[in-house]
Amino acid sequence: MSYFKHHVFFCTNQRDDGAKCCGASGGQAMRDYAKKKIKALDMNGEGKCRINSAGCMDRCSEGPLLVVYPEEVWYTFIDEQDIDEIIEEHLQHGRVVERLLLK
Repeated sequence: MSYFKHHVFFCTNQRDDGAKCCGASGGQAMRDYAKKKIKALDMNGEGKCRINSAGCMDRCSEGPLLVVYPEEVWYTFIDEQDIDEIIEEHLQHGRVVERLLLK
């Protein structure tokens, strides 16, 4: 059994060459928002959810993005409303948010 029910990795990679990257597309800000929201909902800690930063996930042109484990579900997002929807639908209710899904 896993220590966390869900482990969410946000790509926060920042490229020095000016190329498209998740860090420049709001990855860090949305990771910070998700971490605060998960904590406010008392969804953090053992048996619950962990929000983490990740380096480059090699899908830069599709970002910003995050991946939810153990389901291995990849999402893109634009704003806090998208993050709220992922938290409510996927992390709380176990339903994949199809409109944000990366395949």
